[in-house]
Amino acid sequence: MRKAAALAVVLGCLCVFGYSASAQEKKAAAKGAAAAKKPMHVIMNEADVKWGDAPPNLPAGAKMAVLQGDPGKAGMYTIRLKAPDGYKVAAHWHPAAEHLTVISGTFNLGTGDKLDETKTTAMTAGAFGSMPAKMHHFAWAKGETEVQVSGMGPFKLIYVNPADDPTKAK
Repeated sequence: MRKAAALAVVLGCLCVFGYSASAQEKKAAAKGAAAAKKPMHVIMNEADVKWGDAPPNLPAGAKMAVLQGDPGKAGMYTIRLKAPDGYKVAAHWHPAAEHLTVISGTFNLGTGDKLDETKTTAMTAGAFGSMPAKMHHFAWAKGETEVQVSGMGPFKLIYVNPADDPTKAK
């Protein structure tokens, strides 16, 4: 009788252990499937960057590449903007914070309600800038300039003076 009871306990433990392992395996498989749908990281060399025209709410002439995320949707995004010499973006603001790093060239950044080239700080390759949500700022490029911009989307650019918005040009 004792042997039968001991055997029942051992078999019971094995069944419970087997069930737990199976449940854990199912959870791990589910997590793996979810992770497969969402990239864990992005690695991109310069040759992998796909450039296209910047969106119409930026002045014509710039190129843009999306490195991570979708700037039009909620969530983290990282983009690059390549601007020609003399490229200007009038005073504007964003609903969310914006972070930028200069990759090449000189990006002149200022704050205020109107673009004033004499009131900017020249940012050269390697420089970093961050503007809180709703801060009015403007920029212009000296030489061909490339900047990397990141933040939480959706990315929106609202011009301080609506007449500066290229999508509303006459």
